[in-house]
Amino acid sequence: MAEVKHPALRVIDPYTPFEIAILIENVGVRKARLAILLSLMLGIRVCAFIAFGAMFYTVTITGIEGGFGVIRLLGALIFSLGFVLVIVGGAELFTGICLIVMAWADKKVWAVELLRNWAIVHIGKFIGSVVSVVLVYFSGTLSLGDSAVQSTAISISKGTALPFIDAFVRGMLRIVHVCLAVWKSFDAHHVAGKFIAIVLLVTAFVALDFEHSGANKYSIPVAMHAGSESVYVVRFIANLQPVTLGNIVGGSVLAAAVIFMICQRHPTKKDVA
Repeated sequence: MAEVKHPALRVIDPYTPFEIAILIENVGVRKARLAILLSLMLGIRVCAFIAFGAMFYTVTITGIEGGFGVIRLLGALIFSLGFVLVIVGGAELFTGICLIVMAWADKKVWAVELLRNWAIVHIGKFIGSVVSVVLVYFSGTLSLGDSAVQSTAISISKGTALPFIDAFVRGMLRIVHVCLAVWKSFDAHHVAGKFIAIVLLVTAFVALDFEHSGANKYSIPVAMHAGSESVYVVRFIANLQPVTLGNIVGGSVLAAAVIFMICQRHPTKKDVA
C-alpha cells in the first residue's frame, strides 16, 4: 500500500510521478467528455491566450540589439505568458489533449471520444486565431514604432518556412517540452509553483526555436494581414501539416505513451489509485 502523507506535508512535498499519472488520466477523462460547446470555447481561448504571448513577444524583441542568445532568452521568457494563461487560466491546450492518450491507453475513454475532442478543439483554435489576428490588425499594434512591430511580425513568420522533416521534428520536440510543463504543473500545489514549472520549460522550447502549431496559427496569418505577400497562404498550410503531425506524434508517443508505460509497470500505481 502506498504511503499516505500528512496533509501538511503534502503542501510541501510534490506528488510522486505515479500520482501525477493518475491525476492526468482523470483530467483526460473529463476533457474527453466535455460538452461540444464547452470544448469549442476552451479551444478558442487557447489561441487567444497564445496570441497574447506572441504579441508581447513581437513587441519586446522589436528594435533590440545585442547578443543572439540573450535576445532569444528574453523573447522566450515573455512568450511564456501565453502558456501561463492557458494552464493557470484554463483553456484546451493541444498538449493536454495529447495527454488524454494516457486515459485512452488505460481504457478509461473511447478512441472516438479522443478524436472527437481533438477535432472540436482544433476548430476552436482556428476560430480563436482568426479573431486574434483581426483584433490585432485593427488595434493598430502593428504600427507601433513607426511600423517596426509589423516588420518584426513579418520576419517571425518568414522563420516558419522550413523543410517538412525539420518542421515535423521541431513540432515533436516542442510538444514534449510543453507536455513536461503540463506534467509539472500538476506537481505544484500553488500558482507560483505552476508558474515556475511552465515558464522554464516554455522558455526553453521557444529559445530553441521549436515549432508550435498554435503560435503559428497566429504568427503566419498576422503577417498576411500586415501586408506580406500572398505566398504566406501556401506557407501556412505547408507549415501547419508537419508541425501538427509532429505535435501529435511527440505528445502521444514520446510523452504520453512513454509516461503511461513507465507508470503502468510501477507496483504502487494501482494502490495510489
